[in-house]
Amino acid sequence: MIMLRRGEDRGATKLRWLDSRHTFSFGDYYDRQNMGFGNLRVINEDRVVPGAGFPTHSHSDMEIITYVLEGALAHKDSTGTSSVIRPAEVQRMSAGTGISHSEYNGSQTEPVHFLQIWIMPNETGLMPGYEQRTFRFDENRGRWTLVASKEGRDDSVTVHQDVEVWAARFVAGQQAAFRLKAGRRAWVQIVRGGATLNGVSLRAGDGAAASQEEVLEFIAVENAELLIFDLA
Repeated sequence: MIMLRRGEDRGATKLRWLDSRHTFSFGDYYDRQNMGFGNLRVINEDRVVPGAGFPTHSHSDMEIITYVLEGALAHKDSTGTSSVIRPAEVQRMSAGTGISHSEYNGSQTEPVHFLQIWIMPNETGLMPGYEQRTFRFDENRGRWTLVASKEGRDDSVTVHQDVEVWAARFVAGQQAAFRLKAGRRAWVQIVRGGATLNGVSLRAGDGAAASQEEVLEFIAVENAELLIFDLA
């Protein structure tokens, strides 16, 4: 069974410096029909103008993944970590017992476009932590790349939850399949371009919940980039 969440139906926050789209309820946007999917709680697609960003704020007991599409996102947090996240890089921050951080556009001239993803951890009160990896998406076009997992397998970032996050880039016409183990379900997020999922057409911003499906079949109808969240 596949249930769609069209990009145009997402919640929105528009400020002078921020254009954000919310797949699930977030902040002032509340939709009781879309509170998350399993342990996947937030997928925000954010665009921040040059030189602006989120001032220091706090989180606890959440696994936060940042996936940059365009530009550069500067990050600082209360553990002393300071970094810049660019396309093909993935950052995981475990908020645990509490962490404060800021996120700013690292450029004074170019916008930054990124996804902010929240996953609920398998236990509370963890020590705050941080991890960042670079992936070879272009070299692996048409194939799935594991970017986050519970064990940090295959050089993916470690997430404290029974979840695997896979990413892939496709050129138009490429096909790929993703197999789900018994009892697993998946959330598919189209990041760029367009593709079909088991014959259903999806475009950038669209999401889909897949349950009781053994195989997810994708065909890129144009150059495309997508994420799969493989969940218990």
